[in-house]
Amino acid sequence: MEEFVGLTPRETLKRVSASLGCSPTSAEVASYLDKHDKLRHLREKFLVPRIADLPPSDLSLVDGTKDCIYLVGNSLGLQPKMARKYLDEELEKWAKMGVHGHEKGLRPWAWAENTIENLMANIVGAKTEEVALMNGLTVNLHLLLLSFYKPTATRHKILLEDKAFPSDHYAIESQIRLRGFDPQQSMLVQSPRPGEETLRTEDILEVIEKEGDSIAVVMFSGVQYYTGQLFNMAAITEAGHRKGCYVGFDCAHAAGNVELRLHDWGVDFACWCSYKVNLTRNYNYDQIQLWIYFIYLLSGVSGFRLSNQPILLICPLQASLEVFHMTSMQAIRRKSLLLTGYLEYLIQHYYSEDPNQPHKPHVRIITPLDPEQRGCQLSLCFSVPIRKIFEEIQKRGVTCDMREPSVLRITPVPLYNSFSDVHRFIETLGLALAAASH
Repeated sequence: MEEFVGLTPRETLKRVSASLGCSPTSAEVASYLDKHDKLRHLREKFLVPRIADLPPSDLSLVDGTKDCIYLVGNSLGLQPKMARKYLDEELEKWAKMGVHGHEKGLRPWAWAENTIENLMANIVGAKTEEVALMNGLTVNLHLLLLSFYKPTATRHKILLEDKAFPSDHYAIESQIRLRGFDPQQSMLVQSPRPGEETLRTEDILEVIEKEGDSIAVVMFSGVQYYTGQLFNMAAITEAGHRKGCYVGFDCAHAAGNVELRLHDWGVDFACWCSYKVNLTRNYNYDQIQLWIYFIYLLSGVSGFRLSNQPILLICPLQASLEVFHMTSMQAIRRKSLLLTGYLEYLIQHYYSEDPNQPHKPHVRIITPLDPEQRGCQLSLCFSVPIRKIFEEIQKRGVTCDMREPSVLRITPVPLYNSFSDVHRFIETLGLALAAASH
């Protein structure tokens, strides 16, 4: 869709609909965009659940033979088709050669993760030697903070966003207590301005400039899990370094979602989900606080590993990374901007608040409307009780997720979601709103 490069999603939809002689909201537009989508073949690399197989589905309301509308890739992506093959290969190897599988075969268990670190590095904009596949996200965050959070009497604060992912918040609080400090004094939690849902970059930079001499670590999300806001990681990193702070990010909702350049930005450390990934850039042996077996065998960031990784976790990760390797993050992001922009356009067209119909249910998008300040997720608030909306939409074959207190996260993933998925979702949302209102 090179002819649309440089156009906003709204401009693209207007141009396509004009060429087709239909409304921008017509299903014809979705079909056209799908037909000209250069990533559409990647959907065939995944297993899409049928509506009938989803536990919440009500087959009196929807055709169970159809593919579900899967819009929850921010929480758990679809299974790559090759995952089962790779798992079966390793189970077969275990059956046939037992302990020798640690050193033999396509994926020697003792170092299987080493064979795919380059694929992961490409996704996050890092060098291969800066990436280690290990553990779970919160474990990695603790390991990183043990090494990078070195509080003193005058520099002991950790700056984080309000409503950070709960496990991140608890990990930071735990690390502060572990070092003998009081979270009430050492956790610097930044909230949006009154009446606003997201943080302004200038406000974050102002806090760093004002409080930086007392901040040991700046620790933000890459993409905020609740609002879907994409933070300006480059600017935050630069501001933190100017004040002598270490700067790290939880990229759980950013890796594979937006273009990252962690190496070029000079990020000190980051972790994200495969769920098994960790990165540090500015490291040395003196910073590694837990000395274990691997530190004597491996150089650089791999010294943070607690052990080799379970092979049954490596296999599905390999299958996923290989799909990413069939395209580029630039192409993924290009489609994502249009796909999520299409979702935004249809929501605003059909479900914006209408003063002339005060009783009509409406939807409010709390994710930034600037495409450069978000990933593929839109976080939606409703004028009617959200739990009822969630129930009704799941009955009709939509898979999304609800986050307390009042948000549905809708996340079209460019690797496997289509423009027709988005159009089907909008139609289904109308039925769910009508059912919830009555």
